[in-house]
Amino acid sequence: MIVPYYRSINRAFTLLLGDTFELLPQFNFKFDMVFADPPYFLSNGGISIQSGKVVCVNKGDWDKGMSQEEINDFNLKWISLCRDKLKDNGTIWISGTYHNIFSVANALTLLGFKILNVITWAKTNPPPNISCRYFTYSTEFIIWARKMVKVPHYYNYKLMKAINGDKQMTDVWRLPAIAPWEKTCGKHPTQKPLGLLCRIILASTKPDAWVLDPFAGSSTTGIAANLIGRRYLGIEKEHEFAEMSRQRRQEIDNLKNFGEYRSKIKDIVIAESLEPTLFASEDPPLGYLPF
Repeated sequence: MIVPYYRSINRAFTLLLGDTFELLPQFNFKFDMVFADPPYFLSNGGISIQSGKVVCVNKGDWDKGMSQEEINDFNLKWISLCRDKLKDNGTIWISGTYHNIFSVANALTLLGFKILNVITWAKTNPPPNISCRYFTYSTEFIIWARKMVKVPHYYNYKLMKAINGDKQMTDVWRLPAIAPWEKTCGKHPTQKPLGLLCRIILASTKPDAWVLDPFAGSSTTGIAANLIGRRYLGIEKEHEFAEMSRQRRQEIDNLKNFGEYRSKIKDIVIAESLEPTLFASEDPPLGYLPF
């Protein structure tokens, strides 16, 4: 029987400690959306600059480089497991760089997904290129795909247009990296900003939807989901990051923190003013996860 590492009091946030490949096959439950930030396989001794200092970019054993064949097999396996956990009208978002995103796109196609968009996240504050031998890396890519080619997906076009100044939102998003207030419990080496995840979840789910993250990290996906009235299951292999996730989720049990975090994310402010009924209550219905 699966025992959660942590579950919030209102059951809107559940975190499992373990290997995605072992845990996903152990239960039957269908999610409305998946967000995944899988390994980019970049921890090969490279360097970068953070806060004006030269630092090693190795993130851990989970991110060490593999052969292209091994990377392709890895992506096919985990995406296939996630596909089994998606509702027929569900969608999946997967982030990456040029190092892994082409393999991801190929796996999605082989598994029968329909790719809807490839979002380019243009970072407004990227680290400099210290070698000065090529263009500065300032983007990541996020593929959005639906499970079934002929089953319609949900997209909140009206809200995305409003967030974009009453113009159709394009597939290029200019958003900053994480802010200091998002690192009060520590920082995951590949942590995504809450603003990015809130936009993704607002665009493709309705209130009370279930969101799965098979590589939870510090659970930015789960924090974003709960801030906007969605429910979350995350799976994280590293105890250090699972504990960071727990602490981050407990922060927003404090209603002052909950309100302050929401007020700092522009998309939430606009969404709430446009559609006051968009969000679920602060205490969503009890979950029905089989554990």
